[in-house]
Amino acid sequence: MIRLYQFKRQWGIANPSPFCMKVETYLRMTGLAYEVLEEASPLNAPKKKLPYIDDREKVIPDSGFIIDYLKASYGNPLDGGLSRAQQAEAHLLRRLCEESLLWPVVYSRWIDDRGWSVIKPAFFGALPPVLREAVPWLAQRRVKRMLWLQGVGRHRPEEIYRLGVEDLAAIAACLADKPFLLGAAPASIDAAAYATLANIIAPPIASPLKDYALSQENVVAYCERMRERYYGAV
Repeated sequence: MIRLYQFKRQWGIANPSPFCMKVETYLRMTGLAYEVLEEASPLNAPKKKLPYIDDREKVIPDSGFIIDYLKASYGNPLDGGLSRAQQAEAHLLRRLCEESLLWPVVYSRWIDDRGWSVIKPAFFGALPPVLREAVPWLAQRRVKRMLWLQGVGRHRPEEIYRLGVEDLAAIAACLADKPFLLGAAPASIDAAAYATLANIIAPPIASPLKDYALSQENVVAYCERMRERYYGAV
């Protein structure tokens, strides 16, 4: 049994971390048996971040490396028939979600007051009163530093959101009227894309990212399709 260590679920979706949700979605898409441990702490993780898995006493961190490991260990039913061009498109789309669009999403949650007013009680509300203000302040400060070093944090809010909306527009254009990103059949890129898009649409966080995503009928239908197919009533 594969053991998946991830953050506690929030907002009716599988996980508030797109990376955790990506791995669980991939496991559901492939039908692999797994067990979720939601109270995991990043401090105990191999690379001090979630998710990671434990499979037959083999510990694998990082969502991308986890999926590579699962493909190598259990076969590749989702991507085995992809052409080289489709594999390249999937690679580019994953980088778009996880290296570009990620940062406007982080900004919308941790820096924008509208998102922070939701994130702070959701992530830190259970802390003892003596820690309830200091810990989130330190966490937000760390995220601000990350955004500054990455570069996105040096932009004005409207510029940050414009970058994110441009990424969302590219995803919507690639999806077009297809059931899944690469065509009629789901591929592993759909685990990453769905996890990213659902984490924009589902949380009760107002932002230009959510407004734009909800304005794209094909994106909304895609998220509903993925949720119904792989999560049902979760």
